[in-house]
Amino acid sequence: MIYEVIVCTVNAEGQPHLAPFGVRYQDDLLIISPYKPSTTLVNILATQHAVLNVVDDVRVFAGALTKQQDLTLVATEDGNGFRLKNALLHKELKLLKVEDDVQRPQLFLQVAHEEHHQSFQGFNRAQAAVIELAVLVSRLHMLPKEKVLSEMAYLQIAINKTAGPRELQAWNWLIEKISNFYAEQIGDNLA
Repeated sequence: MIYEVIVCTVNAEGQPHLAPFGVRYQDDLLIISPYKPSTTLVNILATQHAVLNVVDDVRVFAGALTKQQDLTLVATEDGNGFRLKNALLHKELKLLKVEDDVQRPQLFLQVAHEEHHQSFQGFNRAQAAVIELAVLVSRLHMLPKEKVLSEMAYLQIAINKTAGPRELQAWNWLIEKISNFYAEQIGDNLA
């Protein structure tokens, strides 16, 4: 099973980087499999730390991909990173092992500290639709345009039926990112 979360890492200079990630658990370890090259991969290998953030505001996922939202970070308990201020919970992670791979190495991390900040209010289908579209946006350079557009049309149904203001805002940020991506491709083909 894959859980969609926000991973915060810091570079060697201590500057934070946020990225939406699908993570897995194996026994007591958390597994992150970032693509090569990626800032998250470089940061975790350099510092041996990461912070997992669980959020229910899907604008965080969309904002991390589109740079549309300023996110407030606070220092973690161990001082090795940052967490999102509005996280429902966060887990401070320590790198234990790396299984290298040409495309997606597996990073095995241990939870060093976990803290709950807010209660979860329940699921919303529009939230799931935004998360799915965010995954597609993170892979626009790898997926055929037709696949992205057909899945986006299907996900629009949940948005139309169940979205609140936060979900609509996140959805619109992602739609704009998709439109800009394909407009740039057309411009590149004309040049």
